Amino acid sequence: MKYFSFLLPVLMFAPLYAKAPLEKPTHLFILSGQSNMAGMDPKSGLEPEGALLFPNANVAYIKVAAGGQPIRYWVAEWDDIARKHGVDVEKARAADKSKGTLYYKPILDQFAALLKKYPNPSSVTFCWMQGESDAKKNFHEPYNDSLKQLISNLRRDLKQPEMKFVIGRISDHKKASDVSWEAVRQAQMNIAKGDRFGAWVDCDDLNNKEKNGVVTDDLHYTKEGYELLGRRFVRQAKLLTEGKNPAENGRP
Repeated sequence: MKYFSFLLPVLMFAPLYAKAPLEKPTHLFILSGQSNMAGMDPKSGLEPEGALLFPNANVAYIKVAAGGQPIRYWVAEWDDIARKHGVDVEKARAADKSKGTLYYKPILDQFAALLKKYPNPSSVTFCWMQGESDAKKNFHEPYNDSLKQLISNLRRDLKQPEMKFVIGRISDHKKASDVSWEAVRQAQMNIAKGDRFGAWVDCDDLNNKEKNGVVTDDLHYTKEGYELLGRRFVRQAKLLTEGKNPAENGRP
């Protein structure tokens, strides 16, 4: 099956240290989500932080991301979950250009390819930066269960029952008075705090953009913000792999 859509996903397979000996410990990262993940260049933040925090190990990643995509494109069970929360699924799906999970199987396929090079990873961390689409379209009620399902599915299908995960909490682009936006933010933190292998990253300081002397909380992040996002993903992952508590404020 081909995985193409009107919005072409960013699909990346990029070992960071291709020439490193395989006998070294290996830490693998799965990067996925919508536009703020697609916009994050791992080479400017994640890679150097990985080299700094895992100096005697192989570090590698895959990336599957596309702008503007709802979580249902990763979660096959979304329709059933949404119905339980009173969502009119047929109406929600009416505008979809695809009915399938465009971005889930590519993760499985790319991870399988990565395992051929690094067959016995010391850790696997799933980094998730998504939720803006669901929050803006008021699909916040099924979001919590959908994200839990995604994490569970990945642990099962990747055969990584102790897979760590770090969630990038959607930023303060909309304020706390926006019920749907705030509900997604809260769900992301609750899921991270409720799992011994989970952590979250604060993104409220990554989107501050100035224009004509006015600072706004933009939907997308600054160049420096994207770099810091990658570094925070690695910092939280490092704490999780060491069995330590991740930074509670999301700013390691």
